[in-house]
Amino acid sequence: MGKIVVYCQPGAKQTQCVGLHDGKPKIQLKAPPVDGAANKALIAFLSERCGVPKSAVTIALGASGRTKRVEVAGLSDEQLGRFLSID
Repeated sequence: MGKIVVYCQPGAKQTQCVGLHDGKPKIQLKAPPVDGAANKALIAFLSERCGVPKSAVTIALGASGRTKRVEVAGLSDEQLGRFLSID
């Protein structure tokens, strides 16, 4: 299971990965940080980007904050990093 810490910015114009923030991938989310909408958008974005079902993506830590630890079943840490274009 691949694990990665990401920094999320909800309420952006579009959902995309825009580089690094304090060494973590920065993901802008179109969804607002209300009623879990941003978390659902993050899961949908990562599942599409990594080619895995949404059920394979879980937010392990930080569901209510901007910094989140995400786990993706079926991928290694290295594969997950490549999908988010980090080295």
